[in-house]
Amino acid sequence: MKIQKQPTLADSICDLRARKIKKTFFTQINTLIDWDTISILINNDYLKGKSATGKPSYDGTLLFKMCLLQSWYGLSDYEVEDRINDSLSFSYFCGMTIEQVAPDHSTLSRFRTALTKTQTFEKLFTSINKQLEAHNIIVKTGLIIDASVIDTPLRPKGKTNFKVTEDRFADQVEVHKEYPDSVDKEGTWLKKRGKYHFGFKKHHVTDNEGLVLGVLTTTASKNEIANLEEVLETVNVVLPKDIPLKADKGYQSKKNVAILKKRNLKNHILKKAVKNKPLTKWETRFNKLIGKTRFKVERTFGGIKLWFKGGIARYRGMKKMHTQNLMEAMCYNLYRSPGIFASNCKN
Repeated sequence: MKIQKQPTLADSICDLRARKIKKTFFTQINTLIDWDTISILINNDYLKGKSATGKPSYDGTLLFKMCLLQSWYGLSDYEVEDRINDSLSFSYFCGMTIEQVAPDHSTLSRFRTALTKTQTFEKLFTSINKQLEAHNIIVKTGLIIDASVIDTPLRPKGKTNFKVTEDRFADQVEVHKEYPDSVDKEGTWLKKRGKYHFGFKKHHVTDNEGLVLGVLTTTASKNEIANLEEVLETVNVVLPKDIPLKADKGYQSKKNVAILKKRNLKNHILKKAVKNKPLTKWETRFNKLIGKTRFKVERTFGGIKLWFKGGIARYRGMKKMHTQNLMEAMCYNLYRSPGIFASNCKN
């Protein structure tokens, strides 16, 4: 087969359609979000200064938009720099003119590190969620909670003498910490459904539509059942009283029932059978009804993996992994926002 050196008319049309879709989405996000509020939060913590050559450093909002593009498209620091210089829709989203050049990868890396240290990404996540709530995109009529494992490629190789925590069992401490520098020493082992994982775990609190309200990052071996209160504390907005909290049956415990009662949340955790005491017909029906909504948190995890190439650690260490989880949560909420907003307008 002869290789075509020039693109066909069909190729050009497909390319134009792709650009139009991107441009439409970016325009929607720029219209939806008040970037002045975002800029103030970033500038309070990001000391811009000047470079060694005396040139002013890049605007914090521009760098944050680069982080969004990076998460949306699963790009490295090098790749997002190249894409912005190559793509009109990317550069326009960042507020750059056609003759401007994107900040280089090292500038973006330093920006992300600086805001990780000041915990600014937490503030940005909260601010964006408040704006989405003002547009009735996030509606707090209920909560869903779950956790997902994030594997890191920086894992021990070969045979290792370690204790592996079974999923949903008490935390265990690894025997050996003398890992080489190539291993992320803040990661831990977990055995889930017969497979071994090494890395971290992200805990999400979502609304009934699966939009993320709170994010907690722990090591993979952390037992999510025992830290329900810690996860709920990541929701930095006021929750209405008596809204239901849904979770899988593993979260069912006397301690968690007491936590929900103290926080004035309805207990919609799936019922679980115990030895010599199977589920009643009412409990079985209850589980089916709750399951119709509870699955949406799993859709959130799946969407982040499918759309943004998420679910794999891109960085080393707990703090940077938390930044990755926050960015992916923000990107997921923003990615779904135009569709939800349009749906609300029809109703």
